[in-house]
Parts: sequence; structure tokens; C-alpha cells
Amino acid sequence: MATTLSCGILVFNGRAELLLGHAGGASHWDIPKGGAEPGESPREAAVRETTEETGLRLAPEELIDLGRRAYRPGKDLHLFTTRVDGVDARQLVCISTFVDRHGRERPELDRFAWLAWEEALARCAPAMVRVLRTLDPAALASGSPQGRPA
Repeated sequence: MATTLSCGILVFNGRAELLLGHAGGASHWDIPKGGAEPGESPREAAVRETTEETGLRLAPEELIDLGRRAYRPGKDLHLFTTRVDGVDARQLVCISTFVDRHGRERPELDRFAWLAWEEALARCAPAMVRVLRTLDPAALASGSPQGRPA
């Protein structure tokens, strides 16, 4: 089976908090992420997915590339990071939807919060936690490319 790729952005604020969205119809929280469309680079996909899932419009050239990582069986995750200030998580809106098992259309992410690193890890699904634990949160929050492990 071919490995698919999901592209996402770890968005931090000036208080070193990570932006997470609650996954609609699930118990866990997640970063904005998703698959690339044909002809789209991982960076372009990550920016588009973040805009669709949060409403944030991020400058692609300001993203720090953290590279590709094993995520789940058959799926890798290409991560980027950036810092934004002055964003109220309660004002973010996801326009990307899915149909749940009851036939209802729901937003992929239905609410948002800025969370301290350990609290963010406590709310994410195990596969995401495994990926996030490979990163240096202090370097990421400062906007340093050293967020990528050596």
C-alpha cells in the first residue's frame, strides 16, 4: 500500500501556546492539516488546509519546514511551523466539512484553543502525540528552525 501524505502547520502564539482545533465528531484535538491536491507542494497544501480549517491566512514564505515524519500506518505527515500573534481562537472558523456516520454534515474542526504544550499533548490523538514528542517545543515556539530534531 502506498503511503499517503498529510500536510500541516504547528501554529504558535507569543505565549508559546499551540493552536489546536477540536476534531468534529471525535474526542481528540488536532492541528490544521490535510492532503495535497494534484500539483500542490506540501507547503502549499499546509497553507491551504490551515486556511480552510481555521480561516487563518498565513504567508507560505514565513513557514519553517520541519520535514516529513511517520504518522500512522500508510500515512506520513509533513509539518511546518510559524508564529502568529493577536489571534483570538474563539473567532476562528472551519469551512471544511465531512459527513458523519449519521449523515450529518459537520465541520472538520468545530472549536479552537491556544494550549500550553503539555495540555496540547494531553488532548491530541496518540499518533499525533508520537509525532509532536519528536519536536523541541521551546525551539518551535520561538520560531527557530531547530524545532526539527537533529
